Amino acid sequence: MSHSHDHDSHSHGSTKSYIIGLILSILLTIVPFGMVMKGGFDETFVVIAIAILAVCQVLIQLILFMHLNLKTQEGRDSGSFVFFTAVILVLVIGGTLWIMYHLNLNLM
Repeated sequence: MSHSHDHDSHSHGSTKSYIIGLILSILLTIVPFGMVMKGGFDETFVVIAIAILAVCQVLIQLILFMHLNLKTQEGRDSGSFVFFTAVILVLVIGGTLWIMYHLNLNLM
């Protein structure tokens, strides 16, 4: 059984794109960690910053590691994937904030 793979039709990232993605992912992890550990920031600002940086990290990983490209012929499928990802992010982030708020309210 012979399988032919057409590697030219799919973009496999370059080493440069993987290194850029790795550096950005590390920075997007260190910055919120540093904000929490250093302290001195408004709690609301820290929570919003963490949420924004988390979404940025997801987008960086989708684009640079998973090679999400909306400009290809498969754009309609990628659009559905992006919509599904956005819905999951809203549910996870919203649910987490809701749980943390109610835990804080009930345990204080």
